[in-house]
Amino acid sequence: MPSVFIYTDAGKTIEQKRGLVKDMTDAVCNNFNVPPKAVSVHIIEGKKENRANAGKLASD
Repeated sequence: MPSVFIYTDAGKTIEQKRGLVKDMTDAVCNNFNVPPKAVSVHIIEGKKENRANAGKLASD
């Protein structure tokens, strides 16, 4: 069972999440030759203050 984990900043709309989940599921099905039922997509939302790049918090 393929699993896709997507980390993003909080604040995405439910419509954006629905579209992303469908697109990711379709991509996995097309490339891994599995049925949609086999694909699991997890959206993990967080605050910018909890993420950093190049030694700086994204919130800075």
